[in-house]
Amino acid sequence: MTTIASPARPDLADPRHLASLGRLELVSRRVVEGFLIGLHRSPHRGFSVEFAENRPYVPGDDLRFVDWRMYGRSDRWYVKQFEEETNLRAYVVLDASRSMAWSPEGARHLPKLEYARILAASLVTLLLRQGDAAGLVAFDDHVRVHVPPRAARRQRGALLAALSAVAAGGTSEAPGAMRDVAIRLRRRGLVLLLSDLLVDPEGTRRAMRYLRHRGHEVIVFHLMDPAERELPATGDAVFFDPETGDEIRASSAGLRREYAAEVRRAVDAWRRECRRAGADYHLFGTDEPFGPALARYLDKRAALG
Repeated sequence: MTTIASPARPDLADPRHLASLGRLELVSRRVVEGFLIGLHRSPHRGFSVEFAENRPYVPGDDLRFVDWRMYGRSDRWYVKQFEEETNLRAYVVLDASRSMAWSPEGARHLPKLEYARILAASLVTLLLRQGDAAGLVAFDDHVRVHVPPRAARRQRGALLAALSAVAAGGTSEAPGAMRDVAIRLRRRGLVLLLSDLLVDPEGTRRAMRYLRHRGHEVIVFHLMDPAERELPATGDAVFFDPETGDEIRASSAGLRREYAAEVRRAVDAWRRECRRAGADYHLFGTDEPFGPALARYLDKRAALG
């Protein structure tokens, strides 16, 4: 379901409309600002919405690290926060396989990869505003992009530049990408997987369990095109596997009920297996606003303290 919202809440607006506004930097900033407006107005409790790149000064801090520009603007004392002082390190793990670029002809919603790109940019913006260290891994059959987690001010620019350059590639090798992240995260971390989950199920589940075994939290954002969730009511259709090139022609009307049941079974299986692996699972269509996805992340971040 697509929601059209007022300009004051871009996080609840039609994603396709948002994507038309300009560069990723602008779109993600508007999404996050709208989300924070809603957060301030909501009864949400248990998580601070006062964000700062520096942390407040406490007696005993080295005066060499006082941020005098912040003091001049706010009349408050802050010290520059170094990477080792961040709350946690987080990786956004983005599936950039060929299937993520698929969208039906004449679609009125974003392709999965474009939706994931904006969601990823919004997530790293929130992470950095909280003082956490944010990094990025983008993968298809190999890890194609790796930006190590940092909390520095320039990190957002580096992450957005990397996200803007991500292009759909080959088949999806999610287990390898997640194991790579597990090796790189040497202390408490948060892994946010953005994927259509057209992946090796058992290998991906093992990778999630391995991350959890090493003490990391995992959130899975399962992204689906609306056309993947439900077939058209009438007419013939050509079913095309974007990663292998295989095609099958069939009557969509005759398969519609069976297809919908199979999709439900697949979604239920992923939800069940993520729970068993200790990971959070959330399903989103590419016609849905970004705000609810950010709220799911924030709920998890609040639980981590």
